[in-house]
Amino acid sequence: MRSPTQVRLTPGQLEAYARQAFGADAVLADCAELGGGGFAAVWRLRLADGRTGVLKVGPPPGVRLLRYERDLIDAEAGYLRLVRERAQAVPTPEILYHGGNWMVTTLLPGTALPDLPPGADDAPVRHGLGAAVAHLHRVTGPRFGYPGLRVHRGAWRAAFTAMVEDLLSDGDDWGVPLPVSARRVREAVARHAWALDRVERPALLHFDLWDGNVLAVTDDGGGLALGGLVDGERYLFGDPLVDFVSPALRRRIEDEPEHPFVRGYESVAGPVRFDNAARRRLALYRLHLYLLMLVEMPSRAMVGPSSVERRERLGQLFTEEMDVLGG
Repeated sequence: MRSPTQVRLTPGQLEAYARQAFGADAVLADCAELGGGGFAAVWRLRLADGRTGVLKVGPPPGVRLLRYERDLIDAEAGYLRLVRERAQAVPTPEILYHGGNWMVTTLLPGTALPDLPPGADDAPVRHGLGAAVAHLHRVTGPRFGYPGLRVHRGAWRAAFTAMVEDLLSDGDDWGVPLPVSARRVREAVARHAWALDRVERPALLHFDLWDGNVLAVTDDGGGLALGGLVDGERYLFGDPLVDFVSPALRRRIEDEPEHPFVRGYESVAGPVRFDNAARRRLALYRLHLYLLMLVEMPSRAMVGPSSVERRERLGQLFTEEMDVLGG
């Protein structure tokens, strides 16, 4: 089912966006809605003169959002500008036009990891992703948390605690049943706050590094390589270890030291230490991600048998992390 946050666009509206972004004489020759995401409406555009772009349009007015989802198109525009200014080694789209709740970017070449042929060797792509993320993490932000008016604090413990609190409030607003009580989640975060206090620098984080946001291209030798990294609207500033969760979704990357993402990261940033404090933080970050994935389900209109399976699987993963955290 289509998410209520994804606006339906008519051919006339797509034409109007194309003319505003590319000029009054632009003629839209072809377009296709791109799948994979569940928040914004995303379309590939091709003009009659051969120019291409990606149109991304935010939710229509009045649609209920989670607290951290406010102004995400503006946020992504800020992320793309920041990366192109301070982390040029990271392959990201270029903004062609930003119109507030919508924008058009360049179309990066490549195929998303889930769309690669079965059996394709994607390890070089994941290695390249790790290296690119290490370059992102060299950028230091002005504070911990989200940009704009969303949650941010002067210390990582306070910012992360507030981020979790917002999701718990969202879950309460939407009537989302959680595997454990909100009180136990708060206690788990407080119990391991000492580990959060180890984070002293607000690094630039992509956060949403699931396979669908990673593009692969064929290199000169016929193998695969990283072609691009897209969808940075959920970026924030904080602990670099946050970005070690989604590249190994539903697994524990600290138990896979030979993972190509880790090796790629280390090729730029040096050895990664998965000590006790790091492991506590990674468990907290997985807990946060699974909480987010559960809480967003009603806002995305996820219903039916597949949603039941998703809820059960996420509930199991959530409970496992609570057990790791002694909750």
